[in-house]
Amino acid sequence: MQPPWSSQASRMRGSRQTFLNLFCILWLPLLLKAASSSPLPHGNDPPSPALQSGLYKGHTCVGCVLVVSVIEQLAQWHNSTVKAAVERLCNYIPEKLQGFCYVLAELYGPHIAELIDKEMNADVVCHSLKLCKQDPGQPLCHLYPPPKVGLSTALRKAKRIMKNSKELIFTGFSSVCAFPLLDNLCEKIKYVIRNKLPFEDFDGDKFSTFPTLRGYHWRGRDCDDKNTTVYPGRRPDNWDVNSDSNCNGIWGVDPKDGIPYEEKFCKGSDSQGVVLLGDSAGAHFHIPPEWMTVTEMSAKSFANLPMAFTDELDWPQFSEITGFLNSTIGGWTDSLYLRLRQRNRCNHRDLQNISQNGGSSGNLLYLIKSLARNQLLDYPAIVIYATIGNDVCNGNRDTLAHMTTPKEMLSNVMQALRYLDTRLPNGSHVILTGLVDGRFLWDNLHERYHPLGQLNRDVTYSQLYSFLDCLQVSPCSGWLTPNETLRNLTSERALQLSNVLKEIATSEKFANFDIFYMDFPLRQTAEEWRKMGGQPWQLIEPVDGFHPSQIAAALGTSITWQKALHEWPHVLGKENPFNHQIEAIFKDQGGH
Repeated sequence: MQPPWSSQASRMRGSRQTFLNLFCILWLPLLLKAASSSPLPHGNDPPSPALQSGLYKGHTCVGCVLVVSVIEQLAQWHNSTVKAAVERLCNYIPEKLQGFCYVLAELYGPHIAELIDKEMNADVVCHSLKLCKQDPGQPLCHLYPPPKVGLSTALRKAKRIMKNSKELIFTGFSSVCAFPLLDNLCEKIKYVIRNKLPFEDFDGDKFSTFPTLRGYHWRGRDCDDKNTTVYPGRRPDNWDVNSDSNCNGIWGVDPKDGIPYEEKFCKGSDSQGVVLLGDSAGAHFHIPPEWMTVTEMSAKSFANLPMAFTDELDWPQFSEITGFLNSTIGGWTDSLYLRLRQRNRCNHRDLQNISQNGGSSGNLLYLIKSLARNQLLDYPAIVIYATIGNDVCNGNRDTLAHMTTPKEMLSNVMQALRYLDTRLPNGSHVILTGLVDGRFLWDNLHERYHPLGQLNRDVTYSQLYSFLDCLQVSPCSGWLTPNETLRNLTSERALQLSNVLKEIATSEKFANFDIFYMDFPLRQTAEEWRKMGGQPWQLIEPVDGFHPSQIAAALGTSITWQKALHEWPHVLGKENPFNHQIEAIFKDQGGH
């Protein structure tokens, strides 16, 4: 007879696949409404299910302009019709999502083709399709240089062309979820996005055997998802004589002397996990440039699309703090977790990346509740607190008025630390990371061509920043601007907030952890990369022009590790003398 949990697992696997397909189909409204990389509202409440309509419209406009640009450039590069370019793009997308692409192609394709054939650029096309909208009294936003006849004249001409076309309506996430059969699944999607907990977690211990949807790409992989007492990071149950209760791959008894391997190799070894409380930089936000570089585009370019969408366009498995897989997005992977594991293999799988796109000191107060740590049953942890930009970054035109103040920063961080003191096992450590000096972004990118502009040399990062700022969806209006005074004021506020963190680390004491501060190592990272023959712009994500790249993440790890090793060696724990024996007996310890 099949055990009850087996039939449940079968149903869950079917639900998982349905969920994956639905998640990818709904990715645009889902990500734009609930997981934008732009800063989320400050405060300790969960994000609202419906963000401001202006924000949603702005991201819809950006999405339209990007897609139409790619279609136009595909037609140019392959010397084909626009219709053939649309079909080519749909064929590049993984097979399970092609149906949805063809539905959109059927809906929008003829209108896009007609307008591009009339030499209308992506800005004009998207305004004509009403996916970009000009609010009363607001400027007409555009990415590309205006047409020779002027943007307003081109729009009037496009509207005459479109006059006899049916009005197109973008359904959106909420309307799709009104269907009864999809209601429960949509609620589950909202739950995953809102609470940052694994979609697939049979035993409710906040760990999963599935990689994406906040699964083991974000937290160490569960080794028994039917037992709530088995999960990464716990102290072993009876020294794991009969089974692996903490998922580090070390269990059983040495037949030579009858001593449990966990006791022999891990007892007194300073086992500890690593936890990141962070933002999109910590989650490692990345949009592959090959998705919009037509000269390099193929079906292979989009093979990782379902995984990327179900990880919210984040790549925590390659990140600076919790990365554990070899990078497939350029550069190489080096992380605090990997170095702690190399130092003590008893730390295997003990990682948690509790980060979100748009995370700040304010909304982290809600996110922190997804931490999985039991003060009595689990090992201590090193917690990295790193909201490096969103307390000064927002897309508002009056950006300075929406920045976190030093007083608010002090309150937010102290609330977070007091919460950690009720959750972390005694002997833990907390490292507060200062804010970045984001003037580095404009200084090194504004004159360079964006991936969308490389074919025709027509889109610089300066143009991209202005476009996003006009739509009020800029990830950071204070730094991504030609206004030098505003850039300096933003950095001044960032320094003030960093000084708050520094003062907390100096003056505050907690019962269950000690606390340290370090500056964000941007200057050292750039210097190290220069010594290796690199250029500063390569340390920035090429598509969004805002986040640290894979190279920057790996170099940052090395700098952070060396600082800890020389200034706080006790934080890292001692090197386990049994590492080679663990590797010899347990190989890769079950992998990740």
